[in-house]
Amino acid sequence: METPQTPICSAKGCRADARWVLVWNNPKLHTPDRRKTWLACEEHREHLSQFLGVRGFLKEVVAFADWDSAED
Repeated sequence: METPQTPICSAKGCRADARWVLVWNNPKLHTPDRRKTWLACEEHREHLSQFLGVRGFLKEVVAFADWDSAED
């Protein structure tokens, strides 16, 4: 019997549970309506948000629990 895995942070080497969804889009590669996601733990949320924000890619940051229920 398979058990669902808890999504983990997208930061390199991090194995912490994801608490945030960072929604982004690279306008040079993606159509305006395309959305990609990175997951972030509390510790890496700001760092990953800044990385995407400096490049103009970050569209929104949503609590994982809210994102999960929005996808159902």
